[in-house]
Amino acid sequence: MRILAADLEPQQTYRLITGIVVPRPIAWVCTCSPEGVLNLAPFSAFTFVSNKPPMLGINVGRKAGVRKDTGRNIHETGEYVVHIGDESMVDAIHESAVEHPPEVSEIELLGLRTTPSDFISVPRLVAPPIAMECRLHQAIAFGATGSEFIVGEVLAFHIRDGLLRDGKIDSTELNPVCRLAGPNYATLGRVISKRPLVQTDKTVMSGAEDRG
Repeated sequence: MRILAADLEPQQTYRLITGIVVPRPIAWVCTCSPEGVLNLAPFSAFTFVSNKPPMLGINVGRKAGVRKDTGRNIHETGEYVVHIGDESMVDAIHESAVEHPPEVSEIELLGLRTTPSDFISVPRLVAPPIAMECRLHQAIAFGATGSEFIVGEVLAFHIRDGLLRDGKIDSTELNPVCRLAGPNYATLGRVISKRPLVQTDKTVMSGAEDRG
């Protein structure tokens, strides 16, 4: 089968790509409007883009050409929190994707607890094993739909006790939930471990994921 990209409508392309680029980590993003309404939404087009300073990137689309609550709040306040949820939170993550009017807080609807952040005004969720306080660094629009790749600098990492071992997160213990196509999610499943790689310059690599 051959599909020509030029023949696809944006929604058709989305459905296709989200079934190809799998599994995808989920950034569970909390923002606050200038009016003080807390917004919470999941984004699975998510990655890290820098380690000095640490920066994360999320892709935030538009609806009918208008920024969604998350994008608008980030642009207006410059602050947000990215959470990593575990398997126990999959229902809340899924339900937080429902679109509500800007004056409605998903955090209140879902009954989630928050606590003040250390460096930004947006609070973080209590339950997730990882929360990262972020400040907007840059937003770049791509394509005809105006979807934006939003990059934020991480000011502080909040990590549940016991997850950090020898400077690394124990992924199995974290038990993160990831996104597949449609309303489908997955967990890590079987983890395949390999011996660390040693480069010719004697630099020890931590695994295949570090090869770039």
